[in-house]
Amino acid sequence: MPLSGAAAIVGIGATEFSKASGRSEHRLAMEAITSALADAAIAPEEVDGLVKFTFDNTYASTVARSLGLRSLKFFPETPAGGGGGCGTVALAALAIAAGLANVVVCYRAMNERSQQRFGVPRSAPIPGAAVTSGDLDSSWHGPYGLSTPAAVIGMSARGYMHRYGATSEDFGRVSVAARRHAATNPAAWFHEKPITLDDHQTSRMISDPLRLLDCCQESDGAVALVVTSSARARRSGRPAAMVTGAAQGVGSETVLMSNHYRDDITVTEEIAIVGEQLWAQSGLRPDDIDVGVLYDHFSPTVLMQLEALGFCGAGEAPDFVRDGGIEVGGRLPVNTNGGQLGEAYIHGFNGMAEAVRQVRGTAVNQVPEAEHVVVTSGSHVPTSGLVLSRM
Repeated sequence: MPLSGAAAIVGIGATEFSKASGRSEHRLAMEAITSALADAAIAPEEVDGLVKFTFDNTYASTVARSLGLRSLKFFPETPAGGGGGCGTVALAALAIAAGLANVVVCYRAMNERSQQRFGVPRSAPIPGAAVTSGDLDSSWHGPYGLSTPAAVIGMSARGYMHRYGATSEDFGRVSVAARRHAATNPAAWFHEKPITLDDHQTSRMISDPLRLLDCCQESDGAVALVVTSSARARRSGRPAAMVTGAAQGVGSETVLMSNHYRDDITVTEEIAIVGEQLWAQSGLRPDDIDVGVLYDHFSPTVLMQLEALGFCGAGEAPDFVRDGGIEVGGRLPVNTNGGQLGEAYIHGFNGMAEAVRQVRGTAVNQVPEAEHVVVTSGSHVPTSGLVLSRM
């Protein structure tokens, strides 16, 4: 069976998004999963597949025991953090298409603000700990200051500015749009807290050229998605989002979260690789897409992704954004929930849930007649993406 159209997301669930959840990541995962199963009207004992990140601190066997599963048949992990989000759904859809599982739950639970802050620099591996390939990569550039995600992306952002004449204000317009969407979203951490471009320009520098308001949040919370066959979704008569495209991508000369060994650091090859697969699988083109949920761990990457996916040409994204193109009512509304800049940073899982809401027609900032939504996870190594469509 072809992957496109074989599976559908039939349930979404989430905890509140906070800076201090006050409970374990396992507890957060269970809250989101049970909420998603209730949304799908599927009993926990029907689940026979679980997919999570390698970064997630919960264990599939523990989740299975807590859910009371009878038989767990499919429980892979997708690598890394943000870049793996859509990859979990890709794995679930593959399992459904191949008959390896019938009901697969994808989830992410994290106390990223109160327990483990990913943005904290690491100068060296922990003594006695196993040395990973990521540690080996970092050993070449960490001593020179590329020791945080902001520093790594900042380098690409500065290259983008140099090549195309983009400005800090162009990045700021992405943040302003995200916060405007978050301001009307009661689930967002920055609900009722929009910002102006001046607010962005006067926020403190984090890693040149990235300012504070170019950077995503640090959040506690969990999100879960339930994936079944499209045939079952249709029989249920409940609203669902068909997976019409699902892909992962890694480009050339890569290191974890960066591409600074390439000749051109202004192009997100990974997203281009993902986009090529999504358009081929779905039979759609950028002009067919009604909403974009683009991974916004840092605002400049939204511009780069618009170009890599073909919504505009190289260097044209600043103009695309300047005229309100990414806001509701614009050419391509982007991150209508507020994204990770405005709603929460749950490694992009909250963005996938927003894509499902847009297809269902239940989003807070609903785009009229939204039929196809493109979603990305990560912007640099590794990445993944989805096209979700109305059934």
